[in-house]
Amino acid sequence: MSRLLNRLSRLAIRRPWVVIGVWLIVAIGVASLSSGFGRELKDDVTVPGLDSTQAVKMLERFGSADAGATAQVALAPDLAGVTFDDPSARTELAAVAARLSSLPNVVAVSDPTTAISPDGRVALAQVQYLPVDRLEPADLDRLKKTVREASANGPLKVEADGDLFFTFEQPSSSFGELIGLLVAIAVLLAAFGSVVAAGVPIGTAVIGLAIGLSSLSLVTYLIDIPKAAVGMAAMVGLGTGIDYALFVVTRHREHLAAGLSVGESIVRATTTAGRAVVVAGGTVVVSIMGLAVAGLPFLTAVGVSIALVVLVSVAAAITLLPAILAVLGHRIDRLRVHRRSAQGDTTQRRWNRWGHHVTRHPIPYAVGGVAVLLAMAAPTLALRLGVPDSGTLPQSRTERRAYDLVSGAFGAGSNGPLLIAVDISRDTTIVEPLLAAIRADRGIIAVQPPALDAKAGVAAIVAIPSTAPQDEATRATIERLRATVFPNLLATHDAEIHIGGQTATFSDLSNRVQQRLPWFVLAVVVVSFILLTVVFRSLLVPLKAALLNLLSIGASYGVLVMVFQWEWAGSLIGLEGPVPIISFIPMLMFAIVFGLSMDYEVFLLSRIREHHQLTGDNKASIVQGLSSTARVITSAALIMVSVFLGFVTAGDPITKMLGLGLATAIFVDATIVRMVLVPATMTLMGNANWWLPRRLDRALPHISLEPAEQRPATFTGR
Repeated sequence: MSRLLNRLSRLAIRRPWVVIGVWLIVAIGVASLSSGFGRELKDDVTVPGLDSTQAVKMLERFGSADAGATAQVALAPDLAGVTFDDPSARTELAAVAARLSSLPNVVAVSDPTTAISPDGRVALAQVQYLPVDRLEPADLDRLKKTVREASANGPLKVEADGDLFFTFEQPSSSFGELIGLLVAIAVLLAAFGSVVAAGVPIGTAVIGLAIGLSSLSLVTYLIDIPKAAVGMAAMVGLGTGIDYALFVVTRHREHLAAGLSVGESIVRATTTAGRAVVVAGGTVVVSIMGLAVAGLPFLTAVGVSIALVVLVSVAAAITLLPAILAVLGHRIDRLRVHRRSAQGDTTQRRWNRWGHHVTRHPIPYAVGGVAVLLAMAAPTLALRLGVPDSGTLPQSRTERRAYDLVSGAFGAGSNGPLLIAVDISRDTTIVEPLLAAIRADRGIIAVQPPALDAKAGVAAIVAIPSTAPQDEATRATIERLRATVFPNLLATHDAEIHIGGQTATFSDLSNRVQQRLPWFVLAVVVVSFILLTVVFRSLLVPLKAALLNLLSIGASYGVLVMVFQWEWAGSLIGLEGPVPIISFIPMLMFAIVFGLSMDYEVFLLSRIREHHQLTGDNKASIVQGLSSTARVITSAALIMVSVFLGFVTAGDPITKMLGLGLATAIFVDATIVRMVLVPATMTLMGNANWWLPRRLDRALPHISLEPAEQRPATFTGR
């Protein structure tokens, strides 16, 4: 790796404009290919083997219309006191239903006059579409346009909801991302004291991010990429892209200040900080690709998307960035905003004093830091997995208004109907007793007449739960039907029964995540432990890193519970009520945060180990490593936190939750963990930090963070 990075950096120095030109050509080429040949991104949460997936497959196998996407349209008279007992209101119902029926790719529209609330104020029309793979975002646009026009031009209030929105609704844009980027620029200006130096990491990150995100629509030829992956990949890619470039630029400017030539400075920065970037980026990719262990295809696709963007960021940091630095030369410090040298020396002295303070009192800081993290993580015991329903959206969304109309008129369960698929090809007599058994269940308030297709051998039954889609009681109802009600009937009938629909699908996803999360955590921790053991030639350092990362992630989980479930300060980020933790967010957060935390671990420990190899003094090495990296690590973390917090303003609850969770985890990791617990625990462990059995040392491959020509001789004294 050392020789490769050396060659890449020297090539960038000799032919900087060629390297920059190649990157620009690649960026334009990928964007053009994506625009001309890229496929639409679609959210498909079906998972092989789940009962809800089997329900959909059964309906598709028999060619049932119920296998397609659905939308639920709620209609209410706009005038107070008017009900659907009025003939003119019923005429308007029929007119709206006719408009919905005329939309492309609509298979059927139920008669809204047969689904009127007891008070006569709300009617429902179920719009059945073709299967999702035959639809496109334009179908949702046409539905929303029809709903808007019906409300504006008639006497009815018309709102829509349903899984068509989940499949094709694009996350609402906000200025939060821009604010986060502006804060990142401000941090870079404060850290570098130069507009040019601050602009280099931003420019490098943006080019890498543009290529990575543009390529996602091309990756869909290999695997399906969900729309949500774009926001998540942008969030992580922008943060890592800026951070990786920041580390290399910081080391480059240190070498320039020490009197090295521009070329030699770039080579040394690339082969030291660049090597750490490769290791750190590799750790992020390993952690995120661990999502494949979850057995959730859409989550694996999200991991692939993020990993791809991170890999592009790493490539930009070790090839594009050296070329840009070569072009700038000593102009890297142009357009100063403050005297960097004085500020930098003062900051380093402060961190030096802090390092000495912590290493003199390691026990209080170790105990206190762990206590704080455990207190923050305690609410995780109350964590409730689920998927937010439309009741958590703002009132400006038609889905929320439809949800409120339906809940008030028919009960909250009407927003999450259960679609029960029955194979009656061998026994048609099961339908009536099945209907009776479903109606008798305490969690069901209504069962619609079954849609029978005797020729195809399938029946589709829609059951309405008594509780809201995100309620724990609804999940209990689904499990009770599967575990008790259906088996009792199947003991005397030769049939097959599955529960599908959006509510059942999300319930199944939550169950799958809970089953796979421990194995996923174990896989990521073990692989990362092995990687750090190889890099740092130590057993205790990787073990300590894994345990501290688990604590910081637990703390971020606790904050999510406090904000989203307990509504502490939830209104500040646009929440209008309690929201369950989205089932796959903990797993996704763990993958991302564990990888990003290892970034800071690698940069801090590489400096500590470098000084320890020179001197053999454990405490002095910790202080020196901390003081020389604390400023850049805290700056990098502040940038990452700013970027992540920018996404908290998004209307999409997935992006909002992930942004807050990641921002919390990175903040905790860069402050309590890196600046307090790492120096305290490493002081307590002493020289045992770098202990590795000789037999294991000989068996493991050697990967050093210092290039051979600059590597200091290992200290052999005691």
